[in-house]
Amino acid sequence: MGLRRLAAGLLATVLLLTGCTGVRAADCDSVGGIVECAPGQRSAAPTIAGELLGGGAYDVAEQRGNVVVVNFWGSWCAPCRAEADDLENTYQATRDSGVTFLGINVQDSRDKAIAFEEGRVSYPSIFDPGSRLALDMDIPPNTIPATVVLDRQGRIATVIRAAVRQEGLQPIVERIAAEASASAGQR
Repeated sequence: MGLRRLAAGLLATVLLLTGCTGVRAADCDSVGGIVECAPGQRSAAPTIAGELLGGGAYDVAEQRGNVVVVNFWGSWCAPCRAEADDLENTYQATRDSGVTFLGINVQDSRDKAIAFEEGRVSYPSIFDPGSRLALDMDIPPNTIPATVVLDRQGRIATVIRAAVRQEGLQPIVERIAAEASASAGQR
């Protein structure tokens, strides 16, 4: 039984180190809960699609060509409440450069989630009470809030497993948007 526990512990460590990018940790820079991958080391994001809080459907694949900032949140989450203004301000500051934002509400009731969003954010949120989308990205529900930045090709560029502030998030988003624009101009 001890060998089985050791193997499970090693597997958990490997999964933790690879994070949601599906690449080896050595391929990406990781500092203070932020994992950033160079363009050549990025992997495609899993399918991110579902029903919006306000009704209708959303599929992030339709945003290909844009940088997409995906934030996992819950109305019950104090750090999520604290970061909401920073996310909205970053969205407003970067949206004219081909950047879009998407919230993914987890482990919540629809009524509480809608009440939380009202007047706080202007970008859409998928309602995912079972945390299926978070789990697909290897983001355990106990690490909410989490923010994932997808490049214009739909690849995972950055994962932040903590609450964000505008002064930390906006430069990351702007850098990824500029990098993608520079790459498109070189073709």
